[in-house]
Amino acid sequence: MKRILVTGAAGFVGANVTHHLLKKGYEVHLLVRPGADLWRLEDVLGDVSLASVDLRGSEAVAAAVLDSRPDSVFHLAAYGAYPGQTDVRRMIATNIEGTVNLVEACMAAGVETIVNTGSSSEYGFKSSSPSESALLEPNSDYAWTKAAATHYCRHVAVFNKVHLTTLRLYSVFGPYEEPGRLMPTLVSRGLRGELPPLVKPDIARDFVFVDDVTSAYLGAAGQGGLEQGAVYNVGTGIQTTIADAVSVARDCLDIPQEPQWASMEQRTWDSTSWVCDNRKIVTDLGWNPQYSFREGFEVLIDWFRRNARLRHRYD
Repeated sequence: MKRILVTGAAGFVGANVTHHLLKKGYEVHLLVRPGADLWRLEDVLGDVSLASVDLRGSEAVAAAVLDSRPDSVFHLAAYGAYPGQTDVRRMIATNIEGTVNLVEACMAAGVETIVNTGSSSEYGFKSSSPSESALLEPNSDYAWTKAAATHYCRHVAVFNKVHLTTLRLYSVFGPYEEPGRLMPTLVSRGLRGELPPLVKPDIARDFVFVDDVTSAYLGAAGQGGLEQGAVYNVGTGIQTTIADAVSVARDCLDIPQEPQWASMEQRTWDSTSWVCDNRKIVTDLGWNPQYSFREGFEVLIDWFRRNARLRHRYD
């Protein structure tokens, strides 16, 4: 595996995957949507081959895959994960049609491995940590379109005997995260001695550091002999409440302000139970998260301090 193509490379996880691959010495090709803001990639644009392609155009996607001739493809392009992304038809076109176009192009080009990106939201609300075989009960347009893409990828893998794996990501955090999200907001406000508005303290997530997630992509692509169409949960297996996260932020950044709980309106996806069952990826791929929540948060703080030129995006 020498040459890797990354879709959605201008996004948070895609950009981190790109930086990680370059550090590991891979030849990296990127697909980004036309008009994408490349601020996360500014420092590596000279080290990659970049194509502006709309995944909804099957011919353009096929041409881009043939041109880059990748050994592996990491598919991270998606629409609908953020509150402002509400156009259901665009979700269908990007998350389902775009995935179909990409997978068909990869199969035609003889790509060895494809790693698709799923979401923990495919499970819907669960009272305990769901395994990969749990009933999917998506409760948003984004969630059901991602679930449909996962089912499609598994079908293609099983019936065509190709190495096509899906990683269901939990709450990824780290450098380059989308402005407005909790973790970068805690850091940017915390560096000024402040806290942002907060939801209820018992709202919980399985926060997984982005460097651990990038390792999961390489593990899924490089491991032979996997179940065809395998799906893996990617999370720590440890639930962190918002109260826990704020406590770590206050301690690491010496924030004097007391949290104002429920000063932010609760979101439809907020839950007091949201944690990953990661036993399958640990067993099959030997993957284990290397960062605790606190360790990842400290790395994020250091990244903010070293990248003052990007602070305006978060303030």
